[in-house]
Amino acid sequence: MSEQQLIDLLSSSAIYVLGAIFLIIVIFKGVRIVPQSEKYVVERFGRLHSVLGPGINFVIPFLDVVAHKISILERQLPSAQQDAISKDNVLVQVETSVFYRITEPEKTVYRIRNVDAAIATTVIGIVRAEIGKMDLDEVQSNRDQLITTIKSSVEQAVDDWGIEVTRTEILDVNLDQATRDAMMQQLNAERARRAQVTEAEGARRSVELAADAELYAAEQTAKARRIQADAEAYATSVVAVAIKENGLEAAQYQIALKQVEALAVLGNGEGKQTIILPADAAEAFGNAFKMLKGKS
Repeated sequence: MSEQQLIDLLSSSAIYVLGAIFLIIVIFKGVRIVPQSEKYVVERFGRLHSVLGPGINFVIPFLDVVAHKISILERQLPSAQQDAISKDNVLVQVETSVFYRITEPEKTVYRIRNVDAAIATTVIGIVRAEIGKMDLDEVQSNRDQLITTIKSSVEQAVDDWGIEVTRTEILDVNLDQATRDAMMQQLNAERARRAQVTEAEGARRSVELAADAELYAAEQTAKARRIQADAEAYATSVVAVAIKENGLEAAQYQIALKQVEALAVLGNGEGKQTIILPADAAEAFGNAFKMLKGKS
């Protein structure tokens, strides 16, 4: 083989090698493998051409250029603190945190430069505006409602940036020392008022129970008197029936019995006593003894 033929062979081999290398470069440039957690923004001649999703994608080498690689994972903004004034003119310091993810990278890349700073600024303005519509008590008691309102407002504000706000959180609501002292005084006053109300209610309940007891005792006394009256009325009716059935003799018998019992009581008295009887008492007692003897 002559020297010229050797040179020609080497030249042709070099051309093949260069062609193979160029082909490998073209294939390498024309194939893009995108990870699951990312999206690629492709430009052609400096303008947006397409957005590549996860997996294998094909582009035109040297014409299409991957200008931006955007992560679509959920992100968390650093916790931020901002001052706000409530509707009742109380200065509060609110600590917030926002979670978001990029859903349309072509909007995020070409419409906003620093997305984190833009979202943080938007959140500050919305938080101040919403707290300014609420009293301090509402801010502390309706935190869930406030979070929902802030999230909805942030979503509307960042919609043109291709961003989805997944969650907003109010981590803490702090007050200045003067407001804390005033609230503590108010809390102590409320506790004292509740204690006084409880004591007053206890005293009132005690009076009510005492009145109920007196009323119950009066009712029971009246009931006892009514029963006694009924018994006396019944005894009187029995005597009346006996008189009706047996005549005057039964009545005289009862009177004589009472007289004898009274005389026995007088005779059983202790000490020395003088008993003065009317003139006809002896005759009355004698008649009573005769009647009792006749009945027996």
